[in-house]
Amino acid sequence: MKKESILKNKVILAVDDDPDVLMVLEEEILEACPDCQFHRVTTYKEAIERMASLTYDLVLLDIIGVRGFDLAEFAVSRNFPIALLTIHPLTPEAIKSFFKIKAYAYLPKERMGEIVPFLEDILRYQYLPGWRHLIDTVTGFFGNRIEIDWGKKPVLSRQRWVLSDARSA
Repeated sequence: MKKESILKNKVILAVDDDPDVLMVLEEEILEACPDCQFHRVTTYKEAIERMASLTYDLVLLDIIGVRGFDLAEFAVSRNFPIALLTIHPLTPEAIKSFFKIKAYAYLPKERMGEIVPFLEDILRYQYLPGWRHLIDTVTGFFGNRIEIDWGKKPVLSRQRWVLSDARSA
């Protein structure tokens, strides 16, 4: 028996200047959860109008083509959880920007096939403090790439502690 999605009866707004991206997102989301309402817009103006007049459980924003950072600020002012979708690589500057605008998460467009579990996780864990959710998110993303367990203290710090204890004994 298929488990019911947390997306059931949720209202999601997706904003991207590429209609093909929006079509793929809509197909993926509605296939997994037909009871979800999916709204899509391609311009900054349309997005502002929708967010000003409706309430959303989640807003999914492209960063570049539709002034995503400006839209994110507006969405946050309306208390909508936001997630970012982009083709640009994840950099320390990007992470800082995402954290600053209170984005819940970031998904590279190359991984749009994972949109449903991505959105389910955002809604499931949105109660977590922002820094904790960020650590949980980057653990999976960076953990395999640079072999760091983001949930543990660095080994170097522990070695210093052990050396300090040995010298004081």
